[in-house]
This record gives sequence, structure tokens and C-alpha cells, in this order.
Amino acid sequence: MSTPPRFEAGDGLLIVDPQNDFCPGGSLAVAEGDMIMPLLSDWAAAAAQAGVAVFVSRDWHPARTTHFKEFGGIWPPHCVMRTHGAEFHAALSLPTTATIVSKGMGEREDAYSAFQARDDAGELLAPLLERNGVTHLYVGGLATDYCVKSSALDGLANGFRVTLIPDGMRAVNLQPVDGDQALDEMRAAGASAYGS
Repeated sequence: MSTPPRFEAGDGLLIVDPQNDFCPGGSLAVAEGDMIMPLLSDWAAAAAQAGVAVFVSRDWHPARTTHFKEFGGIWPPHCVMRTHGAEFHAALSLPTTATIVSKGMGEREDAYSAFQARDDAGELLAPLLERNGVTHLYVGGLATDYCVKSSALDGLANGFRVTLIPDGMRAVNLQPVDGDQALDEMRAAGASAYGS
């Protein structure tokens, strides 16, 4: 299990979708999704102690959305706003200074990337990062092959340096190689992997 780095000025931490529905027992469970929560908690605490901004994204879907199978999408209902499934996993401890950004709130919005998420005031993640002086983003969460990948690729496309936390993410793995291929794709786009 990787220990947090010595954070520096310009660093930020992004935890992607650490929600009940993406953990064992949830409606779209990722195998061992719950196992990363203690590590991400340690990283969040270390970041906060170093004065580094912590951002946490969440799926925050309406009950009726084209993201769900019933309405033309590919996924079972999950992370419906204000339900237990949409809450952050109980094993995740977040500093009070963490900024929560929500995505997938529209009835026709898939929104895999945290860069499509907004804070309570409606501001997108990229300008929030810029206002906090973030130029280098550490990224972990769920799931490697979907929302983590989309978030990391969008981070790079928006000009941020991205470092992945491989121990702090798990994959859906509809195909057994999906998670590994996602890591390769993120590295090929310019992300580095912490500890390697």
C-alpha cells in the first residue's frame, strides 16, 4: 500500500466517485472497491495537513436518466441523488476542507469525467483547480477503466500534470484486461503512476 508523497505547492488530490453503489453491496459494485478507502483517507489527511486542496467527485444522478438501462443507457440505476447508494463509503474519511463536485445530474447526461462535475455554486472542476493554484493532480478512486480514466485524460487535456495512484483505484473489468489497458492508455497520454 503506497504512502502519501511529500506534497508540494501546486499539488492537488482528486478522489473519483468513492460511493456506496460502486463498492461491494452496491448496485454497480466494483470488486474490492471498498478496499481503497483507507488508503484514500490517508492521502486526503496528508494532503489537508500539507495545505493541499482535496477534491472529491460523485455521480449524482436523477432517478430518470438516459444513463440508465431503463431509459436507453447501459448501466443499472446507481448513485441516485440523496440515496444511500450515492453517499460516500463509510470507510472514507475526508477533511472538512474537501470540495465536493457532482456530475451526471442532467436527465441526458452521462458525465464520466470529474471535469464535467460542478461544485454547489455551479463551477466546473478545472477553474476550481486553477483558483486553488493546482497544476499537478494526484488521482485515485473508482473505477479505473471508466470515471478515473476519463478524469485523468481530461485533466491532461486541460493542461494539468497527472499522477495516478494505482493502489488507490479499482476497475470494473467488464473484460479482465480493462483496468490494465486503462492504466496503459492514461500513461500513453502523459500520466505518470505514483510509486513506479
